[in-house]
Amino acid sequence: MSIPQSFHAPHDCGFELIHSDDSLLVANKPAGLLAVPGRGADKQDCLSARIQQAFPDALVVHRLDMATSGLILFARGAEMQSQLSRMFRERLIEKRYVALTSGKISPGAGEIALPLIADWPNRPRQKVDFDIGKPSLTRYRLLDYDTNSDASRVELEPVTGRSHQLRVHLMALGHAIVGDELYGGRPAERLMLHACMLSFAHPLAGQSLTLASDPPFRALTDAILSPA
Repeated sequence: MSIPQSFHAPHDCGFELIHSDDSLLVANKPAGLLAVPGRGADKQDCLSARIQQAFPDALVVHRLDMATSGLILFARGAEMQSQLSRMFRERLIEKRYVALTSGKISPGAGEIALPLIADWPNRPRQKVDFDIGKPSLTRYRLLDYDTNSDASRVELEPVTGRSHQLRVHLMALGHAIVGDELYGGRPAERLMLHACMLSFAHPLAGQSLTLASDPPFRALTDAILSPA
């Protein structure tokens, strides 16, 4: 993940906790905040550090890009971290995202299956590579389209979890995420990508947990600062 030289974390006004119990926590990360510490003393403020001030046993299970907002799951203790990490590997945790993209996506639902690999000369960019890329699959569904801004609101399901997968897949489809400067997205106040849902069976209690967070995006037309 690339961190700007002039990185400044959002003001620390606490954190939004969506769910908590003795085994796990789910928090809502704001855009612009690191999920875990970066390199350097000026990049230690992050969601995991803020969470651990209140819950010292909280451990990271997965991450979101700094520019992405939304739900992150934390384990309470090493044993639960191992269990939840296994559930992610075995795709037992269902994830959904919402994004604003340029243009009208057609057809209105489908799959993007393009192999991805790091674009080493241009890190942290990723790229499609049919020879040595890792298999990557994203399912998508068009939720709304605004003709004035020529922008789509799209629900995304990353079946695999490659770095920048959603961003590269949508760019390759010809519909870069609005605000995604790294992959040619139209300018906006932020990356318009939000992790809006996590659903899984609680590792101990066994009950189904579905946790949701509404995207903080404004209306489609208002969200685009520089319409094409």
